[in-house]
Amino acid sequence: MSQQQPPATGVVMTLVSHPQFKTKLTHGPSTTELQTEAPRDNGGTGGSFSPTDLVGAALLACAVTTMHLFASREGISLGEIRGRVEKRMTPPPRRIGELVVDLQMPAGLSAEHRARLEQVGRECPVARSLHPELKLPMTFSYPD
Repeated sequence: MSQQQPPATGVVMTLVSHPQFKTKLTHGPSTTELQTEAPRDNGGTGGSFSPTDLVGAALLACAVTTMHLFASREGISLGEIRGRVEKRMTPPPRRIGELVVDLQMPAGLSAEHRARLEQVGRECPVARSLHPELKLPMTFSYPD
């Protein structure tokens, strides 16, 4: 990397590539590391998240985190949320075509809180950052 880079104005992450289509990413502020690998259908072993898997994971984590932040600000008691995301790729040229998100919400939320939390989840920063052609169906299930 060049020594002449301008000062960072955002969060810096770095990458080192490794053989067999693998990378190691480091989150600058925390030094937490994350590894990626090409998926099986694209020459890798599928032994870790692929870069496109991380897009789905980011969407799921962002929706849930954003709902928790909103609930905290609004004084809503929000318990554990569980979620699942399925990444569906398009035929060549390869790209993510759809990220199907299912969220299991906690019990005891009013209809008003449910509606607002669902809106907040669907409009999280990652969802707003993705291309409008990418399908993002998001379902919310409640035990009561």
